Amino acid sequence: MLKNSGIQRTLESMISSSPSWVPRAQEKLIDTLTGQSGQRSGSGLESYTTELHAVRLRRHAQKGDRIVFIDTPGFDNTHRSDLEILQTISKWLTDTYKNGVKLAGIVYTHRISDNRMAGTPYRNLRMFGELYGDKAARNVILVTTMWDRVQRHLGEKRESELKSKYWKVLLDRGSDCYRFDNTQASAWAVIDKILESDDTETLLLQEELVELRKRLQETQAGITLYDTLQKALLEQKETIRQLAEQATLQNNPKLAKELEDEYKRIQITFDKTFQELNQLKIPLSRRIVLLLFGKKSKAHSLKIVGE
Repeated sequence: MLKNSGIQRTLESMISSSPSWVPRAQEKLIDTLTGQSGQRSGSGLESYTTELHAVRLRRHAQKGDRIVFIDTPGFDNTHRSDLEILQTISKWLTDTYKNGVKLAGIVYTHRISDNRMAGTPYRNLRMFGELYGDKAARNVILVTTMWDRVQRHLGEKRESELKSKYWKVLLDRGSDCYRFDNTQASAWAVIDKILESDDTETLLLQEELVELRKRLQETQAGITLYDTLQKALLEQKETIRQLAEQATLQNNPKLAKELEDEYKRIQITFDKTFQELNQLKIPLSRRIVLLLFGKKSKAHSLKIVGE
């Protein structure tokens, strides 16, 4: 939720971060609250709606029209790279911060129907900790969704594991955990928790980019993404090697063609990952300057327990 006490008409909004599978969990949550079913609107936010979806809640009993929900993309988009997603989110957070607008609340949704925290869900959560940092943790609501798609005892077991392991670092710093069961009551329980507090916190990424004037690749989120891409590059390189080797050993022309096509597809992905790594690479001279003269952020990244 965003607040701007420096202008007459306070703008408040919520940012929701979640994996971008279909159906989108945060879209369901927002639609349940607003009844706008997929509409994306908001004063001054239209230019971002192709990438960040905004929905204004109308005629709230206490806040009037000042609540705006922001639906952010996850780091698992099939059409855009993780770097492009990070650039989109960082630009929006920087612009709102410079305009005196702060998040009043952050909702992170997780499908309880997922049987394990690995791959994309873990990557999203890890980046979440690097983006928002420890100081904003008390304004985070961790929401489990899709309880109707899992047996209750299994869902409760997974929820317990999330709390004791993956979410522990957030919960220890004041985050709350709620269940969304597709009802307005459960959706409003999340929002009411955020609305009851007037506290706002600068996010780690905002502090790094605006206050410390760091470049995106120098932020904790940028560094983490660089490490992730390095690992992906090594895996892709090994896959390419294996495919090339298999293709040369095949006597079956059809299978050899399929392997060759897969080789080309992975090669394209490899080239794109390599380009993104170059964009995120910090020159040695800049690293020395940061080491000697760089200021430390007040907030710190949240290190999520590994897979």
